[in-house]
Amino acid sequence: MKIFKKQEKYVIEYDSIKKDQLNINNDIQDIGDLSDGYHTFNELYEFRKIYNAALFNEWARLWRIGEDDEVNFDVHKSWKHHDGELCFGGGWFIVSAMLPTGLISNHYKAEDWDLFKIPEVEKALHEFDGHTSEDVLNRLKKL
Repeated sequence: MKIFKKQEKYVIEYDSIKKDQLNINNDIQDIGDLSDGYHTFNELYEFRKIYNAALFNEWARLWRIGEDDEVNFDVHKSWKHHDGELCFGGGWFIVSAMLPTGLISNHYKAEDWDLFKIPEVEKALHEFDGHTSEDVLNRLKKL
């Protein structure tokens, strides 16, 4: 593995990275600017957010118009978690979908609220079940 600067971005060139190999003490200001040579972390998180919004918006649309009986996922957004507490003390919201395979959810900053054109609820309808990123991937793959 090697790390180098390319067009003002740090790039990791690797076959595989071991945890102890990633030690960056350079002048990088934001880890989000770190790149694999194609995308920065910031770009990948932006892609994830937009893909997530598009998918949740479509599930909500299909449910509203009754176009697809197979898509009956409980999709919603809220400023509060299921226990009634503001997400991370405020300034963040949660989007959730209860799938036949289990709950999936993500948090986003307040500035992204309008990207999600899904039902708003007072508090998240489902208690967090402890799902991990791996659980979410598996639940989506099983649809």
